[in-house]
Amino acid sequence: MAITTSQQTGKAGELYVPRHIAVIMDGNGRWAKKRGLPRTAGHAVGAEAFRKIALHCRDIGVEYLTVYAFSTENWKRPEDEVGTIMRLLGKYLQEAIETMEREKMKMRIFGDVTGLHPELQGMIAKTNEISRHIDGFQANICLNYGGRAEILQAAQRYAEDYSRDPEKALTEELFSDYLYSSGVPDPDLMIRTGGEQRISNFLLWQCAYAEFYFTDVLWPDFSPAELDRAIAAFQKRDRRYGGVKA
Repeated sequence: MAITTSQQTGKAGELYVPRHIAVIMDGNGRWAKKRGLPRTAGHAVGAEAFRKIALHCRDIGVEYLTVYAFSTENWKRPEDEVGTIMRLLGKYLQEAIETMEREKMKMRIFGDVTGLHPELQGMIAKTNEISRHIDGFQANICLNYGGRAEILQAAQRYAEDYSRDPEKALTEELFSDYLYSSGVPDPDLMIRTGGEQRISNFLLWQCAYAEFYFTDVLWPDFSPAELDRAIAAFQKRDRRYGGVKA
């Protein structure tokens, strides 16, 4: 069956997929607890689930995948859990540096990376450099990220530019250029795993017209087949963007 992205018109017999999928990867800790394991074990399995989902997205024609890996509020978690998440991130970034070109996958980090360990900052800079030489699928990892903080920072940056150039009129398109996601189209589909039904300060500006899909499946158990179910639900939605059918 042919596959086309959601920005195109699907013909009979074609399976169209969202151009951009965003995911709140929730449930790692509960997955581990159900199995009598430490929460950190859930994060390790969750990291592998992300890898499988990213590759599946690339293979079925999704252009962008944005995942919520670590929020500005997650620093409140136990120190050992935060440390484990950061070590897993470092491991994943190193693997990405070694495989991005071969797998034709770009990567961007959305969030305030200035507070991260210098080694992680260096790895992020390296993935940015490699991404410049790759065309195709892009994975965006929201790290030390908060939607309100992103909007506030964007407003501050615009105000600074406006003070130098008062003719720079503010529009939605221009404001979007000040966000971490500058140059990336807004998500078509936002998925949250783990049974909760809230967006938790995730892509507040960008998800204005996204279709939402909530599932009880915990993130470590979220497989490519589960993603296909979410896409199938998306395909049944009537996206009118405030208008009505003719």
